[in-house]
Amino acid sequence: MTSSHSIAVIAGDGIGQEVVPAAIECLEKIAGIHGLDFDFVPFDWGSEYYLRHGRMMPVDGLNQLARHEAIFLGAVGSPDIPDAETLWGLLIPIRREFQQYINLRPVKTLDGVASPLASNEPIDLLIVRENNEGEYSEIGGRMFRGLPQESAVQETVFTRMGIARAAHYAARLASSRRGKLTSATKSNGIIHTMPFWDEVVAETVAEYPDVVLSSELVDALAAHVVLKPWTLDVIVASNLFGDILSDLGSAVTGSIGLAPSANLNPERRFPSLFEPVHGSAPDIAGKGIANPVGQIWSGVMMLDHLGHPDAARHLQLAFEAALRNGAGTRDVGGTASTAEFIKAVLEAIDTVPHDGPA
Repeated sequence: MTSSHSIAVIAGDGIGQEVVPAAIECLEKIAGIHGLDFDFVPFDWGSEYYLRHGRMMPVDGLNQLARHEAIFLGAVGSPDIPDAETLWGLLIPIRREFQQYINLRPVKTLDGVASPLASNEPIDLLIVRENNEGEYSEIGGRMFRGLPQESAVQETVFTRMGIARAAHYAARLASSRRGKLTSATKSNGIIHTMPFWDEVVAETVAEYPDVVLSSELVDALAAHVVLKPWTLDVIVASNLFGDILSDLGSAVTGSIGLAPSANLNPERRFPSLFEPVHGSAPDIAGKGIANPVGQIWSGVMMLDHLGHPDAARHLQLAFEAALRNGAGTRDVGGTASTAEFIKAVLEAIDTVPHDGPA
């Protein structure tokens, strides 16, 4: 029996236009093997749309996306448009309207990719980023523009509900893995919001007796990610801290081009969004050398979210085999073009053993 899914596709800007079609080619091949049927529905939203229409997506854009089970996004951003316009005009409204309050970002050592770290200890951790509130609030403003006393105020907003649901999600993940949960904080310097974060995280994780919670100041935790990342299992962090730590994590495993992410509505009341962590990379856009691993890996996470763990594992094993066999792009020390890497993944899908437990 074929399982069908309707997927909204926003390739977006820059290298998104290259890595999204590449990843879809891999997903379609996996679908054929595992009895799946994907209806990929393209939307031409992004910076070019903004230059034509003065907005990143149509007025009814969110209503259009709501008709689909998931959203597959490439990258957003252009040197010609302020980042605040591109981000707040597309990605953040999607995350908030669809209550995608978990941003899940794996950080993992991959064979065939050299880490800048001296140690060869394998890294395998998950970062759970609270995705709807925290430091990325809309509360604040600027005044006295252009005057010597010009000022700006940005408010951070934490709610008990927002912290607790992120902590619950992270604790369940830790319970299914090595049982270690690290909470990123800065309660020694941020006097109100971060102690509140600490309290709610501790109260929540106390419901999971098999999970050991540690709380680390985010500056010390950043050093921990560089010095001994293999000792970390699951990290739960606020919107800003999680954003920064996950980029750092991908860097210590070899390249930000490798990093995937899932913007999840765990209750599945709304579509979730899957995107690589990297940006639109205008400096290499159109050259055919972009690393598609982050996009493919985001597709793996989408397969898993849609209830197809065997297909997800098959695709992950295939792209890992392509890297192991030396087909990496330039950012990971290889020489392959985007197309050459995809060819290697497609060949690996046919040959990699994928039966049995993950």
